[in-house]
Amino acid sequence: MTRISSLKLGAAALAALTALAAAPVAAEDWRGWNIHPPTYPNGIALDAFAEKVAEATDGRVTPTVYHNAVLGDQPDAIEQTRNGALDFGNFNMGPMGPIVPATNILSLPFIFSSVDQMHKVMDGEIGQRFSDALAEEGLVALAWFDSGARSLYNTKKPVKTPADVQGMKVRVMNNQLYVDMIGALGGNATPMAFGEVYQSLKTGVIDGAENNYPSYESTNHYEVAGYYSITEHLIIPECLCVSTASWEALSAEDQEAVKQAAVEAAQMQRELWAERETASLAKVREAGAEINEVDDKAAFQSAMDPVYAGFIEKNPDLKSWIDDIKAVK
Repeated sequence: MTRISSLKLGAAALAALTALAAAPVAAEDWRGWNIHPPTYPNGIALDAFAEKVAEATDGRVTPTVYHNAVLGDQPDAIEQTRNGALDFGNFNMGPMGPIVPATNILSLPFIFSSVDQMHKVMDGEIGQRFSDALAEEGLVALAWFDSGARSLYNTKKPVKTPADVQGMKVRVMNNQLYVDMIGALGGNATPMAFGEVYQSLKTGVIDGAENNYPSYESTNHYEVAGYYSITEHLIIPECLCVSTASWEALSAEDQEAVKQAAVEAAQMQRELWAERETASLAKVREAGAEINEVDDKAAFQSAMDPVYAGFIEKNPDLKSWIDDIKAVK
């Protein structure tokens, strides 16, 4: 080959490399799951997250949130995110328990003393432990959302003491800890899909359920179960989780941008949630729902001793986690 030909070939190769470097990187179209409507605090925050990610990555990652569980129910969506079929989602830790056993701690009744304490725990070193446990199962927890405090509501009477739950058929999420919780109060736990609760309350298939103010209001459950008793027995955080496969495909720069967007989304969600709780409580009261404070929560807490004992017997290595959470003030 002549020197001139060699130079021409080198110049052509350099031009090709330069063009390749200048070409835009293909955008990643992320699909995200959300069980709530787009107007719910979670939906608003997730849409803000998607917008912020697209902006901060200059369009290299363009997330879209699919609301109202249109991509499947929560257990299916968790599995889809773990295997990379979905890129991210907002998941409650209740349905996460069967997949990541450590997260069952967060479903123990009265594990948190208040919502503020839950935030402090999950935003700190203990929260990182749960993130690490999720990471082992293909999920990267970027931030923690609020889901309020869950209380009991029913069609029959105010619940003031554990004895008032005796014999009640109460819908719970699909987790053995919730079944044990209602059983410890003398009730009959009935795991069922959330979408079936309204009709089941209306027809008497169940007597009650348990949830937070916004869910009680937004689903119109207050229309058919007019007694809401403030037990605040569960305070369960939710994650904004990304598939490990999707996360590892990002550059370090884009990972930082996505993480920051998630933290900002969580702060937005918490603020919107607090506002929504106040509005929901006012709405159900105005509609005639009877709301009662439970004066002796200690009686409900004591009734949970067998639930804790059974959990620790099965998971002795997690007892220190429980003690550490309880120690956070």
